[in-house]
Amino acid sequence: MNLEQLRSFVEVARFGNFTRAAEELYLAQPSLSRQIAALEKDLGAELFQRARGGSTLTVAGEALLPLARRMLADAESVRRELAELAGLERGRVRLGATPTLCISLVAEVLSAFHADHPAIELHLSEQGSRRLLDELGSGELDLALITTSDAATAERFTVTPLLVEELVVVSSAAAPPVTTRDRIGLAEVARLPQIVFSSTYDLRTTTDAAFRAAELTPDIVLEGAEMDAVLRFVERGLGVAIVPAMVLIDRPGLRSVRLDAPTLTRTISLAKPADVATTAAVDVMQRTIATTATAFASRAGETMRLAGAGVGGDDAAR
Repeated sequence: MNLEQLRSFVEVARFGNFTRAAEELYLAQPSLSRQIAALEKDLGAELFQRARGGSTLTVAGEALLPLARRMLADAESVRRELAELAGLERGRVRLGATPTLCISLVAEVLSAFHADHPAIELHLSEQGSRRLLDELGSGELDLALITTSDAATAERFTVTPLLVEELVVVSSAAAPPVTTRDRIGLAEVARLPQIVFSSTYDLRTTTDAAFRAAELTPDIVLEGAEMDAVLRFVERGLGVAIVPAMVLIDRPGLRSVRLDAPTLTRTISLAKPADVATTAAVDVMQRTIATTATAFASRAGETMRLAGAGVGGDDAAR
């Protein structure tokens, strides 16, 4: 006797019909019939009176039904208890991420995690990398997706690089390309009307440093916008922006071109406290982030290739 046989027995008893029970259990009817026959052989008694109009319980079947239901309920209770001990059916994960990651990678991560573990309570903090490390250090977060790290964080946190992402120049797909070449120089970008982020963005620090190093002054038409607003303004032709390649996914209104030397990149890393034991739910979240980041980077590269080639509409969003 096994749980599959008992589950099949209970479903046939519920429907009074082998065909409907097989459909409910996603089994072929012959497989279901073999399970019931094996159960009857093990018990040494017929459990159903089979007739053309349906199947009804025998005296032995009526005696077994409440016991079978109880055993299945006990098995489910054990499964739930073990899952809860593993931290996968109750508990919480507190994740921090930068704004640029929240509108790209994090949306995919949380969607995948919630689909597999819907009972886990999720908390998200959207801040710059430095603020996220402060929250991680004070115990407000379990994990943080950051785009900068330095030697001062090494002792307090475990920082694991996930991927290195290229920064690209984006413009409106509805406007003529900013260049006919496959790359654009920083001096050319400086002469284009530019939309730049708030000074709290790590991206702003990176691009400002690149322009200073090249002794260039960019033509800024709008300053201080958040990521989603920057992308919308670019789509409407207000100017160009330097953004992570990842944000091109599902943005068919944008065209991209790579920067010529110096190429600008950012490293996306996962940080966690170095001296705090993680729960099973947090461990699963870490694995989900790593897997999703790899797949997302591949999608971003293909989307950037299509956007740079001027492919629009649904093709560019795949």
